[in-house]
Amino acid sequence: MENHRPSRRGILRAGVPAALAVGLGTTAASSARASAGAFGPVRQIDAGVLNVGYVELGPAHGTPVVLMHGFPYDIHSYEEVAPLLAAQGYRVVVPYFRGHGSTTFRSAGTPRNVDQAAFALDILALMDALKIQRAVLAGFDWGSRTGDIIAALWPERVRALVSVTGYLITNLAANLLPLAPAAENAWWYQYYFATERGKLGLEQNTAEIGQFIWKFNSPTWNFTQAVYDRTAAAFRNPDYVPIVIGNYRWRLSRKPAEPEYAALETRLQKAPAIGVPTITLDGKDDPFTPPGEGSTYRSHFTGKYRHRTLDVGHNVPQEAPREFARAVIEADRL
Repeated sequence: MENHRPSRRGILRAGVPAALAVGLGTTAASSARASAGAFGPVRQIDAGVLNVGYVELGPAHGTPVVLMHGFPYDIHSYEEVAPLLAAQGYRVVVPYFRGHGSTTFRSAGTPRNVDQAAFALDILALMDALKIQRAVLAGFDWGSRTGDIIAALWPERVRALVSVTGYLITNLAANLLPLAPAAENAWWYQYYFATERGKLGLEQNTAEIGQFIWKFNSPTWNFTQAVYDRTAAAFRNPDYVPIVIGNYRWRLSRKPAEPEYAALETRLQKAPAIGVPTITLDGKDDPFTPPGEGSTYRSHFTGKYRHRTLDVGHNVPQEAPREFARAVIEADRL
């Protein structure tokens, strides 16, 4: 997850064009609770330093959409969103991030880098491998941060952006400053992972930690054990623990930045503005939703922009798939 102060804000539902709402409603009814078969199969492609596992749906010549998951989640956060978008004519690509699922490093000798820039470069490499020049990028948690970075530094590759919890580009200096006690409490695992005890804990209790975080992040989402177990299978990747531990330690400046990303990080630490058409989403019941219903990060988005808050928790695409799909289509039409 990304650092924001916890809040419980009122709901703000922005309007969606009637034709769009009807179209998605019909599609959702015909594909309610999309099956794993409809979502799969998982494909593999060499892209940069990775062999990326991904799902692709929709027509090959449709407008590309890349959907990006967070921690501790996987591609199944988009199991219902992807078919909804594919039915609207989009080419939908849903990749596993490095360290997750069937995404592996092509060489055992490749450093398991964890800087925020590494994840953005992974997505750009995947787009290149799939011959996608521009795409709508949409994500939550780690996926929001990755989409934000690409939109800020490579806007020519981004047709539009959907970013849950707004502007999530990590500022290392700000992350060294204390938050209010309630916010610090919400980030218990970030500090836990900074210790060797936390690393051992994630190694020994991988599934249990993930499920505990799911319940905390989405207190009103009644997911089943089978739904969680399907995602938890993605955490069996041998690089999962090094990537997760390394990334959270990097955010707290407890792991040095890799020199190869120095130029990019210099730009990112200046909080570059995002000028592509953007819709930001907040989950009302997400403990990491910032105060002000988007106002705390509004100034970072300088292009066409809309915001809405949904009556869900942290895993917005899986808890509110129709609303998320509508946001993607609406962003594309801004």
